Amino acid sequence: MEPFTHAFTSLALARAGHKRLPRFGAAMVVASGLAPDLDYASYFAGPAAFMRYHRTVLHSLVGLAVVSGAMAGAFWALDKKLPPEKIAQAKTHAPLTFPLAFAACALGAAGHLVLDLASGVGVQLLWPFRGGWTSWDLAANFDPWMLILLVAGFLVPVLFRLINEEVGERRKGPAGVGGAVVTLVLLGAYLGARGYLRSQTIGLLLSREFHGRVPLSAGAFPESGTPFDWRGVVVTDNTVEDVEVPVGPGSEFDSDRSLTHHKPDESPELDAAEKTPAAAEFLTYARFPMASVARLEAGYRVELTDLRFASGDTEPANVFVRVDLDSALQVRHEEIRFASSPSP
Repeated sequence: MEPFTHAFTSLALARAGHKRLPRFGAAMVVASGLAPDLDYASYFAGPAAFMRYHRTVLHSLVGLAVVSGAMAGAFWALDKKLPPEKIAQAKTHAPLTFPLAFAACALGAAGHLVLDLASGVGVQLLWPFRGGWTSWDLAANFDPWMLILLVAGFLVPVLFRLINEEVGERRKGPAGVGGAVVTLVLLGAYLGARGYLRSQTIGLLLSREFHGRVPLSAGAFPESGTPFDWRGVVVTDNTVEDVEVPVGPGSEFDSDRSLTHHKPDESPELDAAEKTPAAAEFLTYARFPMASVARLEAGYRVELTDLRFASGDTEPANVFVRVDLDSALQVRHEEIRFASSPSP
């Protein structure tokens, strides 16, 4: 999920738990709610590092504990440098201890983890002990409806408080505690509704034939514009089908409008390419891998892509593998590339 949704979700969590937070509580929740995305810096080390470390190191349960501990230690040290009498809110907040600081930071980091489980490629929850990815596929990385809900939940209580102060009514405490709780409940309900729509989409995909082919498995990926439009990927015996799936009221789904990707025949070239370290690592990441084999002047080029990503998708998470083999099937070159990078 993009940073603004993380930030406003963390603000809602901080407001909702205001009465139980220690000094610097809101700052700790928000900072910890953004900190896991520091592993995005792996982008600058190239596509292989990005695939290996993004949504991995700081998005796992181990990473959540490390982030929470580091942030808690930083705020605890800050608190030691600022005597309580110099802190404006010292009388309305519990004294800061490391366990309380850790709990506040864990709340923000956990909120971040839940949003990233629901969106994008998911996370490696059990890194470094297990390398599998967990993804609920409920929302796109940018979901405008979620952001609108969160921004409204932040601004509306502030607006009402300003209006009340204009007419002479003053309230103690921060604005919007109740509004934050309502916002979080609505956010959970929205994701639950998207989960229901996703299950409907999967059921629809598995109940149809695609150009006469019976589906063996299927995946459904959300579009960002509306919760009623999904992109389906269906695996059959010898093809992978890519199809748009509307599930809104009155919508009609035509499975024969799918775009067909034919699986390549087994071959020594494909087998040699899939044994390379780059391909092996990519295949643990890809949800719907698809290979292509091309004859070159002095050998072969094998490319592995992930059909979970739509054609033309330029987000950094969309990577592919290219392996060049000579005529004796020896590896001349292998690399992981961003799909957005120019192709030589």
